[in-house]
Amino acid sequence: MDDKLSKKYYKIGDVAEILNIPTSTLRFWEKEFTVIKPKRNAKNIRVYTVKDIETIKMIYYLVKEKGLKLDSAQAMIKRNRDGISKQHEVVDRLKQMREMLLKLDSALASLK
Repeated sequence: MDDKLSKKYYKIGDVAEILNIPTSTLRFWEKEFTVIKPKRNAKNIRVYTVKDIETIKMIYYLVKEKGLKLDSAQAMIKRNRDGISKQHEVVDRLKQMREMLLKLDSALASLK
């Protein structure tokens, strides 16, 4: 789990910042994907749980990184949510490892 995700509920702006996507994209995906169902507080403001954020990360992975159309991504999530979640986790870990290796390479290069 991300270090950034320490609260129980997050506002739409917080989620957009965490995931580095516009709030308009979140609102649009909420309409298009039945798996995104943020609750609303007393002031009718969307509040997302950590589970909602993880779901949005999966959608981002399928739509933005794998290039799937929205209906295909929705169908994949409905068919094999656990498989996609694991695949996304592996890709995310590999990206983190790559970032760490690049930092190490840069540090080693500065020692020469």
